[in-house]
Amino acid sequence: MISKPKIGVLAFSDGDPEAFDLLKPIVDREFNYVVDALKESGEVELVLGERIVNSVEAAKEEAQKMVAKNVDGMIFSYGVFAFPNFSAIAAKFGKGPFMLVAGFKPDWPGMVAMLAAGGALHHLGIEHFRTAGDVKDPAVLQKLIDFAKCARVVNRLKGSTYGLIGGRSLGMYSATVSMQQWQEKFGIDIEHVDQSEIIRLAEEVPEETVEKAFQWLTDNVAEIKYDGDRLTPEKLKTQIRHYEATKKIRDAYNFDFIGVKCHYEMSKHVCTQCLTAAFMNDPYDWNGPKEPTVMACEADSDAALTMQILKLLTEDPVLFMDVRHYDADYDVMVFCNCGSESTYYAGRSDDYKENLKNVTLYPCLDLYPGGGCHVNCMTAPGQATIARLNRYKDRYRMTIIPAEFVTLPREKMAETTEEWPHVFAKLPFDHDIFIQKFDANHCHAVYGDHVEELKTICKMLDIDIEVLGE
Repeated sequence: MISKPKIGVLAFSDGDPEAFDLLKPIVDREFNYVVDALKESGEVELVLGERIVNSVEAAKEEAQKMVAKNVDGMIFSYGVFAFPNFSAIAAKFGKGPFMLVAGFKPDWPGMVAMLAAGGALHHLGIEHFRTAGDVKDPAVLQKLIDFAKCARVVNRLKGSTYGLIGGRSLGMYSATVSMQQWQEKFGIDIEHVDQSEIIRLAEEVPEETVEKAFQWLTDNVAEIKYDGDRLTPEKLKTQIRHYEATKKIRDAYNFDFIGVKCHYEMSKHVCTQCLTAAFMNDPYDWNGPKEPTVMACEADSDAALTMQILKLLTEDPVLFMDVRHYDADYDVMVFCNCGSESTYYAGRSDDYKENLKNVTLYPCLDLYPGGGCHVNCMTAPGQATIARLNRYKDRYRMTIIPAEFVTLPREKMAETTEEWPHVFAKLPFDHDIFIQKFDANHCHAVYGDHVEELKTICKMLDIDIEVLGE
C-alpha cells in the first residue's frame, strides 16, 4: 500500500489588522474548502497551519512548524488579497515544493493574491506550481493530489543512500554518475562496496535458508533447464547465496536502492547476478511478501535512480531493460536484458505463483563462464510508462515514453536471446525517433500512465523533460 504524502497547508491574508479581522471568515472558508476536499479524497496526510498568515512573524513561524513536522511539500491557500511578502517568507523558511491555490470567486480577489505571490516567488528564484478553480472539481482536486504524490517522491529521495556494489561495468559512460552532483541535486549519498563482499557474505548464508529457497524455486517456476555445466543445482544455490548476501549488504549499510556491477568479475569467475536482480526488484521471495528494493544491473546508477523515482511514485516493481531490437513485422520495440527483470511482470499478479508459472530458468550464455541461470519471461501486456534519466554534459534530462506492452508468440524470443527476459512494446510514434533520440542502452518502466506525474517531478527537481512523440 502506498504511504500517503504529508502536505502542509497554510492560509494567507491581508497584513492590515482591521482588514484581516474583516476578511478572516472568507479566508477560513476558502482554506477549509481546500482542506475538506483533500481529506475526503483520502489520498493525502495533511498538516494544517495553526493560524492564518497575516504577518512576517506568522509566515516565518508557521513555515518552521511545517519543516519540524517533516512535510513533503506545502500548499498556500488564497481566498482574499494577501500580502505577497508573506508567501515569500513562508517559502524561504518552509519546505518545498510549493503549490499555490485559489478559487474562481469573482467577489473576492484570491486569484490576485495567488498571482502576486507567484510573482514574488519567481523574483526570488523559487519554483512552484499553481492551481485555480473549484477544488470540488475532480480535475482541480487531482492536480493537488498529483502535486502531493510528486512532492513525496522528491522528498523521499533526499537523505537516501544508493549502494554502488562494484564500479563501472563494460565501459558504459551513461551508467556512471557524480557523487557530488547527486548530493547537491537530489540529496542522495553514494556508498561504494566491493563485489567481494557478496562472495564473502554468501559463505555465511545458512544451509536451511538455501534449501528453502531452492525448493521454493523448484516448486514454483515453470522449468529449470539444468545442463550439467553452467546451470546445476549447486550453481543455482550459489546464486541464492549471492541474493541473500546482497540483502545483508543492503541492510548493513541501510541502502535504499542499489546497483551491482556483475560483468565480468562475477559472471566470468563466480556466477551471474541474475537471480538477485529478479528478486531484489520483486514484491516477494521465498520468505514471503516484501517491499521491492530497486537493483540496477551492470552498476548503472542513472538506471537505479530512474527506477527509484518510478518505485517511489507507484510503489510497484520497476523494469530494467536493454534496448535490443525493432521488430518490423509486429511494429514493436524489443527490450531484452542479459540480467533480469522482476518476475512480477511475467504475470502482473499479486499471487507469486501466477507470475512464476511463466518464468523459466535457463543456463547462462557461454559468454558468462561463471555459470548460473538467466531468468526468462515475457512481460504481461498492459499500458506502461517508459523512462530514463540521461545527461548532456552535467545537465540532467528525463526521457519519457508512453507505451503499450503486448504479447507475441514465444518463438519471437528465440530471435534475440531466448534465455533472457523480453518486453515487447508498441510506441505511439515512429521507432526511428526512439533510435535517434534515446541516449542510453538501458531503459525502465512501470505499468500505467505516469507521464504527467513524471513531468511534475522533473520540474520539482529542475530536470529537463523530453516526452518522445510530443
